[in-house]
Amino acid sequence: MATPSNKNSKSHKRNRRGHIGLNVPNIVLDKATGEYRVSHRVSPSGVYNGKKVTEDK
Repeated sequence: MATPSNKNSKSHKRNRRGHIGLNVPNIVLDKATGEYRVSHRVSPSGVYNGKKVTEDK
């Protein structure tokens, strides 16, 4: 079984794990509807780029 020859300090361990993090979605305020939505996605009301793209049920 492999065993470490030297102790890794907290800073070395945290440096190695620095790329592991949360991905925060890019939420923007839609100017047309006033709702929050993820950028480059259709808003909950069905509007994208100022145009209605989905039908209401």
